[in-house]
Amino acid sequence: MHSELFDALPDGTDVHRWTLERDGVRVRVLTYGGILQSVEVPDREGGRDTVVLGFPDLGAYLSHPEPYLGALVGRYANRIAGGRFPLDDRTYHLARNNGANSLHGGERGFDKRVWDAEAVGEHAVRLTRVSPHGEEGFPGRLEVSATYALAEGGALRLSYEAVTDAPTVVNLTNHSYWNLGGAGSGNAVGGHELRIDAGRMSAVDDALIPVGEPVEVAGTRFDFRESRKVDAGYDHNYVLDKGVTTAAVDVAELHDPATGRVLTVATTEPGMQLYTADGFDGTLPFAPGDGIALETQHFPDSPNRPDFPSTVLRPGEVYRSQTVYGFGVRR
Repeated sequence: MHSELFDALPDGTDVHRWTLERDGVRVRVLTYGGILQSVEVPDREGGRDTVVLGFPDLGAYLSHPEPYLGALVGRYANRIAGGRFPLDDRTYHLARNNGANSLHGGERGFDKRVWDAEAVGEHAVRLTRVSPHGEEGFPGRLEVSATYALAEGGALRLSYEAVTDAPTVVNLTNHSYWNLGGAGSGNAVGGHELRIDAGRMSAVDDALIPVGEPVEVAGTRFDFRESRKVDAGYDHNYVLDKGVTTAAVDVAELHDPATGRVLTVATTEPGMQLYTADGFDGTLPFAPGDGIALETQHFPDSPNRPDFPSTVLRPGEVYRSQTVYGFGVRR
């Protein structure tokens, strides 16, 4: 493991890149936005490619923030309706950066901040920052850490912790887009096969805000309980069968028959957002469908939905979340 100066922001703040390597897997993490810049793994023939979409330089990330490529998003991943939520008889107003709604922490969320970093043993880096009270409208001074670790066998484990000095809401995730054929190899949608252990999903309105109760996927195009090819047109939260757990539980598998690469996803979270990158536009070096996002998280708009698993964090409590990405090949 080593770190290097990657670049600097226009205000002169240095951005470093950390490289982790273990058992055939190489991972690069930026202190800007906690971005997972690359994840290099072998295919069935031993050829190595990065299987997450990323940019080669900091300028490209600054110029194209909207896709959140590989970023650590928060303080609240996904959408909060109307950019507001009630908590303890108060209503908090957030930055509205997605139409009338707040998305991924607001206009300058965790994905646009420079994090402090330190090595943890030989195969992990811990990123930390303090989100001050009122940042993007969220209450409470939040102390956050995100640890990126390569476990024995090359699995990538992302572990998040946070504490607050006032009641607030927290929902963190990593926003990587996966292409097991290799980043830049073309369309992943239509070629990859996906399994998600979820019998229900969140029905949403035109702004992708959940409406009503979760609905059954059986008999619909949203049913991935048996592995099948992914097509376009998904940006939906899956209600994972296992619910909230204290240990990461296997919930999904992505497979590329062309290279044999397999990605497994295990998490403590109750939901996973499947997004097929349909919103990629002509300003990016990637086309719609070139990556598939599998965002483990709590449900969209949970602060306004007391019937959903809670995202409230109070003083004296510790927010903990973990997701593990495993890599393999199928002959």
